[in-house]
Amino acid sequence: MTSRGKQKKAGTPRKTINAVASNRRPVAGFDIDAREHRLFRSLDVRNEGRVLVSDFLDTLRSTGISVEDVRLKETMQSLAGFGPLDHLSMDKFCEFIRPNILLVEQVLQGNVVIPDFSSLCTAISEIYQITKSNQNGKVADYIPQLAKVDPERYGVGLCTVDGQRYSTGDAGLEFCVQSCCKPITYCLALEEHGAEYVHRYVGREPSGLNFNELALANDGEPHNPMINAGAIMCSSMIQPGLDLGSRFDYLLKCWSSLSGNQKMHFNNSVYQSERNSADRNFALGYFMREHNAFPDNTDMLQTLEFYFQSCSIELNVEKMAVLAASLANGGVCPVTGERILRTENVQHCLSLMVSCGMYDFSGEFAFSIGLPAKSGVGGAMIVVVPNVMGLALWSPRLDERGNPIRGLDFCNELVKRFNFHNYDTLTGVSEKVDPRISRVQEKARIGELIWAASKGDHGATHRLIVRGFDQDAGDYDRRTALHLAAAEGRDQVVKYLIENGATVNPRDRWNGTPLADAYRYGHAKVIHLLESHGGIRDNINKDDDHDSNKILDVDRLPVERDSTLVVEAIYAASDGDLAAILRFVARGVNLEQGDYDLRTPLHLAAAEGHVEIVQYFVEQKLNLFPLDRWRGTPLDDARRHGHVQVVQLLENQAPKA
Repeated sequence: MTSRGKQKKAGTPRKTINAVASNRRPVAGFDIDAREHRLFRSLDVRNEGRVLVSDFLDTLRSTGISVEDVRLKETMQSLAGFGPLDHLSMDKFCEFIRPNILLVEQVLQGNVVIPDFSSLCTAISEIYQITKSNQNGKVADYIPQLAKVDPERYGVGLCTVDGQRYSTGDAGLEFCVQSCCKPITYCLALEEHGAEYVHRYVGREPSGLNFNELALANDGEPHNPMINAGAIMCSSMIQPGLDLGSRFDYLLKCWSSLSGNQKMHFNNSVYQSERNSADRNFALGYFMREHNAFPDNTDMLQTLEFYFQSCSIELNVEKMAVLAASLANGGVCPVTGERILRTENVQHCLSLMVSCGMYDFSGEFAFSIGLPAKSGVGGAMIVVVPNVMGLALWSPRLDERGNPIRGLDFCNELVKRFNFHNYDTLTGVSEKVDPRISRVQEKARIGELIWAASKGDHGATHRLIVRGFDQDAGDYDRRTALHLAAAEGRDQVVKYLIENGATVNPRDRWNGTPLADAYRYGHAKVIHLLESHGGIRDNINKDDDHDSNKILDVDRLPVERDSTLVVEAIYAASDGDLAAILRFVARGVNLEQGDYDLRTPLHLAAAEGHVEIVQYFVEQKLNLFPLDRWRGTPLDDARRHGHVQVVQLLENQAPKA
């Protein structure tokens, strides 16, 4: 077992994990309900009626939620007087989590946008190390102060829309945002005036020119808000009635709110350096004024000063990742829950980030990466995965277009591994990893095809295969769609699978074939179909515990035998993933339920020799001897595969003759 609940308190009564807290007790004037009971039980691994504080805190951290998260403020204040090895009773636990119970429930159930957050963090770290070796490019030198930045600095941060956070590299070092200020400047102009007004003065088309080109569109306006002329124009619209200091205070406050109320800084030396070398930006300002492009009564020189200040805002990738996540979350800051920007304005902004955010590389970036992004000549870059997360990268080495070399490399590696490109999910099935679903969910997806085949749903079977599901893929027992279609006598599905090229003689865990299943249950049409296509009946190395004389007792079929969550829980048990099992407990999944073959999580834990999982089932007083389709028990599985420790553990629990 893990360190969870190391010592059992003598005389502590135990309850089964699937029991509902029927004897409700008052806590702070309220009763403990079933949802609270499940959350507590998901941490009470030894079924002792108490949980370790460290188990709760470790679960938060492993999910990517900081114990300093403001959304957990009241719970953390209640825990301040407890050490990590202290225990909490059910009453005390429920009392402490109630002020923040929805977030706690979300974490314990694994209902966050990235369920296997540690796996994503590992991948991000690997990509960081791969791309760190790129020594190409050079720092921006047209602004003297930026030329002094160490070119080897490199940091990456991410924040999901549920507030899961991770960073690596030079994540705590601050840098100037430069052109990464443009999406926020555009959003604030939209907030203040609306899209119709803003786009009277700035366009929505890619320019195809350098970001500081002395050019306007044919109608005399800047091409878009993501180039210098457009950002200067949008800057003119932000709180124009205030003095310059008050306008900048307002801007900093907005940046802080988008970043989770973290403190923003201002780099005066960069501001002065940029201002003193800003001939092109001054030229743009005068050029637009000459063409009467600005709104009436615009103070052009003050607007330019405000723009230079905006570019000189300073923060790190950890803060900027939260800001990017606020955009991914439709304008709501994920770590505070506060709405900062209207959703429609964020939608406008992300659209232009896709088409115009990466200077004159924007088209190629949209084609190959397919995500909204904005870069700056200071080496900063924000990338938005809508409804999932925001990424912030900082590496001062730039390519010839002004984009961070390592940032581009990072994004290329990211979309090679994960289906984050906008069009990766067109079919719903991709060879790339989808971090929005857990490992057990990914594995359990084949269960959809197997279950459809077992029910004789020819149409669904066809559609799933067309979408990319592997018709020969097996489940945790290597049972395929053809096995189950044969076992249930679904001759039309069997015919379709054979004609579609499915393997006719796949072997399951017990060396059984689909034809053996068809004979076992007397399905004559299926037998004829399989035999006419080379089907084999006899098992190789026949397993006596899995023979044709053991017939399924349909009266024992559980109500939830087709539950997707049950199948996922079985995969978790097969993988030895106790953390995933506990998340299913928090969600109220009945761990005694079986799948289409009546195989339960305990059957698979025993078959794979996962002592920790079996021990957990023993501690929770669950049914340790459920019968599968062939009347086999978990003990039979453990014996079959030679898992001595599991055999001993279950034999010690066997009913006495």
